[in-house]
Amino acid sequence: MSSKASDHHDSPLRVLAVTQGQWGERIAENIRVRAPSNWYVEAWAAPRVIPPIVDDPDDFLPPSLPEVDLVLSLGDTAGLAQLVPDIARITGAKAVIAPIDRNSSLPAGLAQQLAAWLEEMGVAAVFPKPFCSLTETTYNRTPLVASYDDPIIQRFAHYFGRPEFRVTLDEGRISEVEVARDSACGCARYVADNLLGVSVDEALEKAGLLHHHYPCLASMERDPDYFDTLMHVSGNLLKASLKETIKDHITITFVRPSGYVEET
Repeated sequence: MSSKASDHHDSPLRVLAVTQGQWGERIAENIRVRAPSNWYVEAWAAPRVIPPIVDDPDDFLPPSLPEVDLVLSLGDTAGLAQLVPDIARITGAKAVIAPIDRNSSLPAGLAQQLAAWLEEMGVAAVFPKPFCSLTETTYNRTPLVASYDDPIIQRFAHYFGRPEFRVTLDEGRISEVEVARDSACGCARYVADNLLGVSVDEALEKAGLLHHHYPCLASMERDPDYFDTLMHVSGNLLKASLKETIKDHITITFVRPSGYVEET
């Protein structure tokens, strides 16, 4: 596996990751290290404390920000979302990705309001819940799957979002894993690196454990839309992707319940 993704488009992509803490900082660093060589990835650490209602965004914004194509809103507080339209205006960004790995950081009502603000500005926006549900055409998981069509976001989602793997087997064990698309936080690559030598029949269980050990920083609170935690949703997305590439090689074992009598 290469440390850098190969270029998917010729023109550079300029990205600004806006962070507030460990969750966003880890995502920003992984993207900076793993992005194609013609991307320019910069980060701005927003104030850790931003009130729920922001009267004057200038009180929290820096004197200047770089000109970019895409803004990643990686805030820990709902207050940061209110700064995103001004950040997009200052940077000239044409697209925003505001992932929801914790509902407290971007509640549903605020996400809808932010989407309306950005639409009025002509800025494309997606709100993947969780971040690792993003593909080049959709985001979220059933029953919330939403589609989009924006070339800037699609360029990002070609490399980061819902994990995709290509697995090579040798005598029933994993000998090589290529990460076709990494989780934005780097979890998919961590899982891939630690699956080498694992039996194909044990790979899905091992991947689930590795996902938790990374650790995934998505919420462990029950999500009202998925009736599950976002951490579990994230883990299931990763395992489903891995299963897709190894399903034809898994040995299926059927267990006959005690007392079962075969029909004649």
